[in-house]
Amino acid sequence: MRNLSYRSIPGMLKENARLFSERTAVSYKRGDTFLSLSYAQFYQRVLMLARGLVKAGVQPGDRVAIFSENRLGWAISDFGIQSVRAVTVPIYATNTGEQAAYVLNHSGAKIVFVSTRMQYEKLLAVRDQIPGVEMVVSYERFLGDRTFPVYTQHQLSEVSYPLQEEEQKKIEALIDAVTPDDLITIIYTSGTTGMPKGVMLTQENVIFDAVTGMKKLGPTDRIETFLSFLPLSHVLERTGGYYAALISGYHIAFAENVQKVMENMVEVKPTAMVSVPRLFEKIYSRIYENVHQMSRLRQVLFHKAVEVGRKYVQLKYVEKKPVGLLGLQYRLFDRLVFSKVRERFGGRLQYFICGGAPLDKTINEFMWIIGLPVYTGYGLTETSPAVCLTSYDEVRFDSVGKAFEQTQLKLAEDGELLIKGPQVMKGYYHNQKATDETFENGWLLTGDIARIDDEGFVYIVDRKKEIIVTSGGKNIAPQPLENELRLDKYISQAMVFGDRKPYLVALLTPNVERLVDLGRDEKLNYIDMEELVNNKRIQEIYADRIKELNKTLPPYETIKKFVLLPRDFSIEGGELTPTLKLKRKKIFTMYQEKIEQLYTPNGMGASNHPQSTNGEKK
Repeated sequence: MRNLSYRSIPGMLKENARLFSERTAVSYKRGDTFLSLSYAQFYQRVLMLARGLVKAGVQPGDRVAIFSENRLGWAISDFGIQSVRAVTVPIYATNTGEQAAYVLNHSGAKIVFVSTRMQYEKLLAVRDQIPGVEMVVSYERFLGDRTFPVYTQHQLSEVSYPLQEEEQKKIEALIDAVTPDDLITIIYTSGTTGMPKGVMLTQENVIFDAVTGMKKLGPTDRIETFLSFLPLSHVLERTGGYYAALISGYHIAFAENVQKVMENMVEVKPTAMVSVPRLFEKIYSRIYENVHQMSRLRQVLFHKAVEVGRKYVQLKYVEKKPVGLLGLQYRLFDRLVFSKVRERFGGRLQYFICGGAPLDKTINEFMWIIGLPVYTGYGLTETSPAVCLTSYDEVRFDSVGKAFEQTQLKLAEDGELLIKGPQVMKGYYHNQKATDETFENGWLLTGDIARIDDEGFVYIVDRKKEIIVTSGGKNIAPQPLENELRLDKYISQAMVFGDRKPYLVALLTPNVERLVDLGRDEKLNYIDMEELVNNKRIQEIYADRIKELNKTLPPYETIKKFVLLPRDFSIEGGELTPTLKLKRKKIFTMYQEKIEQLYTPNGMGASNHPQSTNGEKK
């Protein structure tokens, strides 16, 4: 990787279009085929869109919104907006019209890009709530309502008319005028608590974070291929994948959607990916599910391979000691077992970058064992996002790594992590009160409880506001317990409760495929999932599995009762953010009655054997 120092993200693209003109920059799926644009072609498309934005009256500092899932149009729009010194305001594709209206009104965006007719119709439904929107630009062609016209990105870009030399000079003069202190984006937090706040990030914030993150991963002569599937509306994918890849002269391919990620991995054969823990939880569960169906001999071989792999990665990466004969054993098992697993992910993957939430130590270690290292990091939207990251030379499977260069970390008296560094935001847009509340003597208050060991490795304990304090006065971090529950093959999601209560309880969602198999194995008769999760035998099996987990925990951390729901949490159902984090307040509100029932004295009192209530939602 080159020694990089750019004033701006569009300035970087201008330079890379010159250095790597024929190299593939972006790929996207159309029909059954992945198509690509070179750096020179991508840059020309960006300049054309910038020309259109100037003709539409966009001025430096104006906010322009993007309401779309990941795709080529998103990338062209983002770079085009920045190229005219305007500010990109992303809106999650899963947002409702009302949620989009809040972002558009608060940011003052006059132009909004949409991906499809569905997104346009969300805006059409709230047209009277967004009087400031003057233009809608779509990536797809369709007829809009005459009272709310829509143009295509191709029309705005005038792609049929090649850029004239004078036009290109004018746009490039704007690019050259972009300063490190210019806003690159206003990202509205996903609203897991209260109203969304607009995080203002500068060109310097984002460039520092992307470049420093890539330096942390170490030099390479490879031209990496990143597969992008997390929403670009979220800063983790945008900085850690999209910008970091293009800054480095790499290739970024856009997955079709979350459901087709595994299929796209085989097609694209990526070398790197950015993800959140949920993907690795599913990979771990799916691999062990397949092992469960193997012959006894192959099961023994797999478990022996993992046993050897665990010793190998601990010795080599954590303790940094010679592996000796263990290395020969590991290479044998890698050829017989792990290489076949990696083929299912395209066969070229070198590493993952993981953020957004803590990754369970067992799953992280397993990914290293099978030869798919996961570099775990920590950060916030307010820090562009990363402030620390593990690397090949700095590994602890339960840590989020060491601080970036020029980044200061310290712990408050209550254990809250505080941050200073070049990646820290400028503040919240039009919300000075919230900005003042988030900083203390120049330090950003993260709201996360952490610990830092003698070597500088950072460990995230939990969210400060989510620490459970039982009526007995015990402080309990719920996330480690939830991670342990999710390791169970029959559990997909888990949320633990117990604040100001005498004991802990859990809300569980099933691994549906495994549960259906279990119902068949147990020869159970049922009509639908509600009837299956309420079956006495199923309830007993889940209770027994939680009882086994409880044996490893101190008494005050054991799960006394649980509710088994008939479906998984989802973005559409309102329980997950677009980056698949639990919306804790929303979940508690949705299932409050069922949770409270777990604390009633109607024969459901705490016991040594976990109990459950009916999974049926009232």
